[in-house]
Amino acid sequence: MQKFTIHQGLVAPMDRENVDTDAIIPKQFLKSIRKTGFGPNLFDEWRYLDKGEPGQDPTTRKPNPDFVLNQPRYAGASVLLTRKNFGCGSSREHAPWAIDQYGFRAVIAPSYADIFFNNCFKNGLLPIVLPEATVAQLFDEVYAFPGYQLTIDLERQVIVKPQGEEIPFEVQAFRKYCLLNGLDDIGLTLRHKDKIAAFEKERLATKPWLAHTM
Repeated sequence: MQKFTIHQGLVAPMDRENVDTDAIIPKQFLKSIRKTGFGPNLFDEWRYLDKGEPGQDPTTRKPNPDFVLNQPRYAGASVLLTRKNFGCGSSREHAPWAIDQYGFRAVIAPSYADIFFNNCFKNGLLPIVLPEATVAQLFDEVYAFPGYQLTIDLERQVIVKPQGEEIPFEVQAFRKYCLLNGLDDIGLTLRHKDKIAAFEKERLATKPWLAHTM
């Protein structure tokens, strides 16, 4: 999992409440069991005018010119600004996969659905919770200033605005540790690989018949 320390990026405003996971990555794309290739279908039904199906070449699709991510001023955005209850609906882990694989490193919103919120941290994506008034002000500034960027400093737990003003945010200590060190659940387990190997060696020495059943 990619580490998250300090990230500076262009902000894209998703000015919608209650964005559910089926909007983030529609159900037809869940057929794949791989954890890659979902970025081109992020917000598929809003992003394109034609119906999307797995395996399509994105270059042959009809993009919706009115959708925020298709607007040239937000090309290459890596911070997603959105409204309350983002990620509601079904608990598909494909949603944070798609957001991450599109190129976003962080999401800023007043609130999230719990399962989506937890899945973000497990996949290297930082979901930041800010008061609604603060989020509303950020929307105003993004719309007013093309090229609007934010710097997110996870170690210090602050968002730095272009003029230098800092916005603090909260993050649970263990989740922060995992993001700073790029550790998903497998990575956390592999920190103890020497102890695991020693345990397996001792177990086989005392119960050698297990070697023939594994």
